[in-house]
Amino acid sequence: MAEIKFYANLPGGNSQTLIDHTQNSGIGFYGSSFGVSVPIGQVQSTTYVTNANGSAQGLALNNTQYANDNDNRNQAPGKAVADTIGSSPLNLNNLPNHLCPLNVRFTHTESVRVQNCKLRIFDRNDINNHASGVVTYVYEARHPLTSHTVSNLSHKAPGRTSDTWVVFDPTLAMADMAFTNSPGTSGLNTLSTDTSLDSYYAANGISSTDYKLGAAHRSLRHDWYMALSSEPITIGSKTQYGLYFSVEYL
Repeated sequence: MAEIKFYANLPGGNSQTLIDHTQNSGIGFYGSSFGVSVPIGQVQSTTYVTNANGSAQGLALNNTQYANDNDNRNQAPGKAVADTIGSSPLNLNNLPNHLCPLNVRFTHTESVRVQNCKLRIFDRNDINNHASGVVTYVYEARHPLTSHTVSNLSHKAPGRTSDTWVVFDPTLAMADMAFTNSPGTSGLNTLSTDTSLDSYYAANGISSTDYKLGAAHRSLRHDWYMALSSEPITIGSKTQYGLYFSVEYL
């Protein structure tokens, strides 16, 4: 049986909480604290688990704010401000998985490969429609180590050659954001040429042969980690706002 679940990363370590989307639980973006609006043209300062209309305060999550030198959306490398490591922007390729607010997890009763992994930010009614009145910045972190002085794994989403935010903007055409094929449990799978996790594999008794297969890697579980940042472009609460994630498995 195949299943996709959403987990929120909590500040202070590697702890998580399940976001039960089947019960209308989700993620909300706010100003300086829960319930405080984000000014038009700015990005959120806090991120929380909340309900469908953003009115119920749940746990505070790791917060990642869109930040780029000269405010250039497509600049390489892109940057984020991660609230648990200070206020200085961090290059996206140094952003550890555990500092991202969201972990999307695919599980199956048999070991499988996953491909055509895609995300859209939409209006919760039609995946072809942008979220209403808001721009969203999304980045897939491929960084299982906790240090923010090392870089991403070399196994990345198809077509992703630079570490920049992907922008979902209602003024632009809707397009899928590609995610990494077969990232493996905790996103530890990479390529045979990638030595960045060798010491981690050895210390944790992981077979580097099994975890250096790229898109051919099979697992009972595959994990993706996402930095998310939200910028309102109109006033009012943004409830026509959702995240859609899909994969093929074989």
